[in-house]
Amino acid sequence: MEKTSSTSWKRLETLHATKSLTNRLVLKQRLFTLCMNEGELLRDHISQFIIFLNDLKNFEVKIDDEDHAMLLLCSLPSLYKSFRETMIYGRDKLSFEDVKGHLLSKGKLDNEFGSNRKADRQASILVASKK
Repeated sequence: MEKTSSTSWKRLETLHATKSLTNRLVLKQRLFTLCMNEGELLRDHISQFIIFLNDLKNFEVKIDDEDHAMLLLCSLPSLYKSFRETMIYGRDKLSFEDVKGHLLSKGKLDNEFGSNRKADRQASILVASKK
């Protein structure tokens, strides 16, 4: 019986430790400081971003959808400046799924036309036309 109590206590300690303030803050820090590296694939960056969101969700940390969208936009390199501005300008609402969808469309354009200013402008026009 002593062994079972000890095992249960250790599981409780582990559960408590995993949901500690320190761990929540570390997970938030990872999400808030995430930056896409030049040359990194957009879909890989979005996947990593979603993993961080899911980690926080498992810790019962609530971040609203619009903040998810803004964090993703802010994690993009300067190459995406006009895209970021196009996504924000003139909107009343911004959703994570909308940003993610437009980014993946932009990524597809980049693959077809090469990652350059022309593709960035074309993606911005595509986003603006869908508004």
